[in-house]
Amino acid sequence: MNHQILGAVALGYTPLIDRQRMVTATRLTVMPLRPDAKLDATELLAAVAEVWPAGGAQVILNVLSEDLLESLLRTEPSANLMIEVPAFMATDSAHSELLLALKKRATPLLLKGLPSQALPAEIKPCFKYVVLDLDDESRASTANHTDPGLPKLQSGLRSAAAIDASFARGVSGVIGWPMQGAFEAAAAAPAKAENQADLQVIVELMSRIDQGEDVERLEQTLKRDPSLAFKLLRYLNSAAFGLPVEVASFRHAIMLLGYARMKRWLALLLTTASKDHAMRPIMFAALRRGLLMEELARDSGDAELRDEMFICGLFSLLDHMLKQPFSKLLQSIPMPERVRQALVDEAGPLQPYLELVRAVEDASLYDFRSATEQLMLGAEEVNMCVLRALSKAAQLE
Repeated sequence: MNHQILGAVALGYTPLIDRQRMVTATRLTVMPLRPDAKLDATELLAAVAEVWPAGGAQVILNVLSEDLLESLLRTEPSANLMIEVPAFMATDSAHSELLLALKKRATPLLLKGLPSQALPAEIKPCFKYVVLDLDDESRASTANHTDPGLPKLQSGLRSAAAIDASFARGVSGVIGWPMQGAFEAAAAAPAKAENQADLQVIVELMSRIDQGEDVERLEQTLKRDPSLAFKLLRYLNSAAFGLPVEVASFRHAIMLLGYARMKRWLALLLTTASKDHAMRPIMFAALRRGLLMEELARDSGDAELRDEMFICGLFSLLDHMLKQPFSKLLQSIPMPERVRQALVDEAGPLQPYLELVRAVEDASLYDFRSATEQLMLGAEEVNMCVLRALSKAAQLE
């Protein structure tokens, strides 16, 4: 994965969430580092195709460069790519031919924002949805903005309460993260007993591995929940894990991996085992955080650091999942000191990497610049890590 464009942009990603809280697509935001940068749309499509190949999962391209976007509209993107087109471009007759050509090729287009005038009758069918942020929604009834009459996607949401409110207003989907303020709401509604029972088995296994107990005792613990055993083996046999042979049992996995690497994959299982549908976007975020932080430490030559970075990102939303503060959670779950510092004290050597991951999630160019400068990382290096992490996450799901 070596594309020149990755050194000239900052990438951000956000999930598209439906009413059942399923993640149905990923919005990839492409932000030029310099407004005068000459960017190649074919390079962008090649980089995207390595994560989301034609016929695969859907991705929304939110390109914050008019020149790059216009160039992109002149290409032939695969049908699993949805492209956001700002309202001012959609109502400009200079772009009508491009939009109609994309419609003919069945490329899904999303109208971004409210137009100042009605869309031409032949252009409106080019668009599948209109993407509105909260400001757009408040302007919908004003005289200088026109409701295009398309199904709505709400963007820019940061909390579970905001997402619930948007669905109550009738939107078709939301583009955002349910993390902000989620723990306070979760604390008021304790986790269901069935979820806690599943998660407790994994926490117990991690603790027993940390204490070096023998494989027989570990197997007995895992047998209390066959569905978790099945899910663990599915992870270990996935393409992303890359083992040379198929893992047939928990004992076999221990023999192949050793206790340290097995604890890492139990950590992954812990953050994806909840049966609570409302937790799906949180689990989506946690997996990508862990994989992205691991990728950021990929060239360090320090296997222990990579594992700690993975667990730090993965566990950074565990307070939402288990509905307990980190200060209490980490009393029962074995945790490396550097991870504890980042999650409990918001300090230590891993904290700046967690801030970088949050900047990527928020598609914040300012925070992306600040975090990369603090860590002395180049944009190309970070963007390659982002795309590798997204690709690995897709293989695991």
